[in-house]
Amino acid sequence: MKLLYIILLLTISTSAFAAGSNDTLRLTLQQVVEMAKANSIAAKQAATVRETKYWEYRTFKSNYQPQLSLSGILPGYTKSFTQVQQPDGTIQFQPVHNDNSSLALNFSQSITATGGSIYGTTQLQRFDDFDRHNILYNGIPYGIGYTQPLFQFNSLKWDKRIEPLKYNESKQVYIEAQEKIAIDVEGFFFDLLLAQVNLKIAETNYSNTQKIMAIANIKFELGKVSKNDILQLRLEQINAKKAVGTAKRDMEIATLNLRSYTGQEGDSQIVLIVPENISQMQVSSDKVLAEAFANRSDAIAFLRRVAEAKRDVAKAKGQNGLTATLNANLGYSGTSTTIPGVYKNPQNQQVLQVQLAVPILDWGRSKSRIKTALANQQFTEYAVEQDKQTFKQQIVTQVSLFNVMKEQLVYTAEADSIASEKYQIARERYVLGDLSITDLGIAFRENDQAKRDYVASLRDFWGAYYQLRYLSLYDFEINKKITYQ
Repeated sequence: MKLLYIILLLTISTSAFAAGSNDTLRLTLQQVVEMAKANSIAAKQAATVRETKYWEYRTFKSNYQPQLSLSGILPGYTKSFTQVQQPDGTIQFQPVHNDNSSLALNFSQSITATGGSIYGTTQLQRFDDFDRHNILYNGIPYGIGYTQPLFQFNSLKWDKRIEPLKYNESKQVYIEAQEKIAIDVEGFFFDLLLAQVNLKIAETNYSNTQKIMAIANIKFELGKVSKNDILQLRLEQINAKKAVGTAKRDMEIATLNLRSYTGQEGDSQIVLIVPENISQMQVSSDKVLAEAFANRSDAIAFLRRVAEAKRDVAKAKGQNGLTATLNANLGYSGTSTTIPGVYKNPQNQQVLQVQLAVPILDWGRSKSRIKTALANQQFTEYAVEQDKQTFKQQIVTQVSLFNVMKEQLVYTAEADSIASEKYQIARERYVLGDLSITDLGIAFRENDQAKRDYVASLRDFWGAYYQLRYLSLYDFEINKKITYQ
């Protein structure tokens, strides 16, 4: 049931390779998967995307933190002619030679609940008139203000609801990318494993045909086999030799593909170890569904898509025509020929204003935007429900497929054991003259096919298993959620 013959073949193959090279790399499926996750181009791309999403999230977070900035004009030197309108309305060009420099320190803080912002400032300006040789200072020792959009869309509130969902979604996308790498490299692993098994089968078959050919020649001389049997054996021998060459070519190609994907450098010989099956592992649809909705990025995306649709409705309603902004600030300003004079007895300044715009006639534009956003929201909700059903069906189907592959693996292992034993008996019967060359050839091919079927069954089983991991982001071998640092 464990397919001892294939394991023996790979063990012999490993020994043969080791005899010819001191740099033989023996790898299990898990080791190949870990190599791909660490070194493949796909892994590096996934890590880069994850880092990009992290810094995008940090940028979003900074929008809610206090902002402090320093701005200014240093220097503001000017030497030219400028037009000056005279009292009688005429224009004259007067020489201008001055330096008008300024500095401002500004503070601001957004208010998520209202969408407004509070700010503070302190400014100092120096004006040098080089033609008249005088200096003048102007400044705002301090000023505070508040800006509040009225009856408008509050992007801060909606971003705070949606951006964390997008960031959490990106983290799960990274884990999914890692599991997708496992699915892809599993294919390359079994391509090479099958190529190695085929090579060993071909070499063994070629050796066996030579031995059988020697026996057949003796029988032919004794008149116990026909010329046709000898020709048939020679044909089998030629085909076996051709199969060795083909298998070597396939193994070189499969080795190159595996090296390329996993980022494994060097020229050491790779020998793969046949993975064990996990026939005792129990997987239920309910468990996989529960883990998928708890872990997959799709589950987060369902919430995000509905939230974005609701945000678009709120934005359309906030752009319903009436727009107004409240601006208020309070502070002190002063002017003097010296810097200390600016801060001595500054004058009080106050500003309060409401800016508004009301469309008188928009031909239903605002109503159309709202209706469009509402229709898009309803469409999104329907689409999300459909995607949820598809998501569930995909998982249920994959669980059923995995359980089928688990059963098929047991059957193919048993079939391989039977075919191997049958072939050994057929060889012995042929030597004893109790079996025709045709029946021997049939047993010969059945034995080869059974071994290939077992490797193919292993491939299907592990492919289904890694697909389950990808769909649920859950490790069913150790019963633990999959995470990556």
